[in-house]
Amino acid sequence: MDTRKLGKNGPAVPALGLGCMGMTGIYGEPNEPESIATIHRAIDLGVNLIVTSDAYGAGANEELVGRAIKGKRNRVLIATKFGNMGLSGFKLPEGLSAGHPGYVPQACDASLKRLGVEVIDVYGLHRVDPKVPIEDTVGAMKKLVDHGKVRYLALSEAGAGTLRRAHKVHPLVALETEYSLWSRDVEKDILPACRELGIAFMAYSPLGRGFLTATIKTLDALQPKDRRRDHPRFNADNLKRNVVLLQPLESIAAAHKVTPAQVALAWVLAQGSDVVPIPGTKRRDYLEQNAAAAGMALSAAEIAQLAKTFPPGVASGTRYPEKQLAALGI
Repeated sequence: MDTRKLGKNGPAVPALGLGCMGMTGIYGEPNEPESIATIHRAIDLGVNLIVTSDAYGAGANEELVGRAIKGKRNRVLIATKFGNMGLSGFKLPEGLSAGHPGYVPQACDASLKRLGVEVIDVYGLHRVDPKVPIEDTVGAMKKLVDHGKVRYLALSEAGAGTLRRAHKVHPLVALETEYSLWSRDVEKDILPACRELGIAFMAYSPLGRGFLTATIKTLDALQPKDRRRDHPRFNADNLKRNVVLLQPLESIAAAHKVTPAQVALAWVLAQGSDVVPIPGTKRRDYLEQNAAAAGMALSAAEIAQLAKTFPPGVASGTRYPEKQLAALGI
């Protein structure tokens, strides 16, 4: 697996990481043995940037990752996050909010314990706390670096102005935010800010939460408890309109004798060496397909055709439900 640099101040990482959120029941039923086998296979393939959060399954995802990396710690880079209280279901200590400097070390210590490690490679703020100046939150995160509990810092779903303010307190190595063919809004301000500051872009949901695999063309493809059923882009009417966008993606995939998912990942990888997609999967076969995309080269004409088919704002429906979008504060 080729490597990329995680920001000008960060470590070398694989061109693709592994997102672990779906391993604890967010999308369909969990399968722990297969999930752990997937993490082991990822490590063997060199996809050793393992991305989780305390919010996924209220800590259960970190615990699963911890079990999977036991005895393999020196072969992996662990990225986890804190501060997405709406998703985690955690109850905050009285008087504190998610980004409060008093909560930061508590969250970190809990993640270290669940992961079974002594240091977290990349520690991120999952959602910016509107009640706390970003300088205060990152200042507390900086102390974690000073104390040897964390190696590098990151933010998730932060705006360009927030990035600049945070970066002044302590250098960030990455911003983790959604980016794919059908979610390109970061190209206007956020991705340029990352490049201005020397911050890598960790692209989550680079397959559009599975839509860009071209396997979800009706709601029947999603299990009844699948969280995507609550997302506007997977609303039956919106999905019907969005499916029309897939034709060029499928045609390019057929020409290369690969999957649409591999083409979608190759497009994200082609957006710059500072972009590190972190597609999520809980199955080894999909992991292997994703990893193979790192060696795929699209022509300039194919990249341009896909960009034209999927211009910013083309998708019907917002990428999150309204309440979640409002909480991003971008």
